[in-house]
Amino acid sequence: MDRNLALEFVRVTEAAAIAAAGFIGRGDGKAADGAAVDEMRDRFNYIDFRGVVVIGEGAKDEAPELYINEVVGTGNGPEIDIAVDPLECTDSVANGRPNAISVIATGIKGSLFHAPDMYMNKIACGPAGKDVIDLDATVADNITRVAARLKKPVRDMMIVVLDRPRHEQLIKDIRAVDARVRLISDGDVAAAIAPSLPDSGIDMLMGVGASAEAVLAAAAIKCLGGGFQVRLAPKNDKQKQTLANMGITDIDGKLLLDDLAKGEDLTFTATGVIDGPLLQGVRYTDKYCITHSVVMRVKTKTIRFLETYHRFDSHSTIH
Repeated sequence: MDRNLALEFVRVTEAAAIAAAGFIGRGDGKAADGAAVDEMRDRFNYIDFRGVVVIGEGAKDEAPELYINEVVGTGNGPEIDIAVDPLECTDSVANGRPNAISVIATGIKGSLFHAPDMYMNKIACGPAGKDVIDLDATVADNITRVAARLKKPVRDMMIVVLDRPRHEQLIKDIRAVDARVRLISDGDVAAAIAPSLPDSGIDMLMGVGASAEAVLAAAAIKCLGGGFQVRLAPKNDKQKQTLANMGITDIDGKLLLDDLAKGEDLTFTATGVIDGPLLQGVRYTDKYCITHSVVMRVKTKTIRFLETYHRFDSHSTIH
């Protein structure tokens, strides 16, 4: 995939993030998400590629824009799979809590896992521990193995977990080995990536989260050299039938990075809306709106952090 195309996507996430930031703390997550979706969809129209949405806002009858199988871009240029979340952490923006981003992952056709809309069990760590994590191992074993690779005491380990009732036992198990827990209200894309960043302060992610977020995170983790394992967790027979209809018969099988994001021709782009472990959020001065973004290419292992100043024009719009 052309590197210039990868950099074009940052304009898309910037626009979506800025649109969402206008709704921070206003209590209307639906409006924030709608604004981000509209901006993202509009900005795609100016990029020369033919993108097919494999992860987006839902099925066509559920979402008017960025729905599954929608074609975006000018139609000229390469055909690629695209996974989008115009606003990850909608509730965080509505309530002014941390950790919201706008995010895109892309790959050549057939490279991104067409994740069904359901939960997955997940475990993520940085490069040092990628060979020792195992979804089939106990919580204690996984933490102690990664701690040994990081050459740090278990009691200094920081494990990020979504703050959900379903994680009550997981949290107890983490605390039982004297490791620390950081609970987050939303946002396990950034949380899954964070252990692969050397200064994030997070060593591992554990727990159950959405499948779409797993695919988005996988592209970045692959570029950063981290470890990631997931397992589908259908909650009823209807979801099991959905998997059967997709040809997925091994429901209990572990999915690794290459199952979620195949090959090397992958990109990951994100812009912060509110500060989180991956990126700073949108900021304003009297003349500028400032965004912080990251662009990653798996093929070259390049990671670009971008701070961009968008000048307000006479009509108070952002470019």
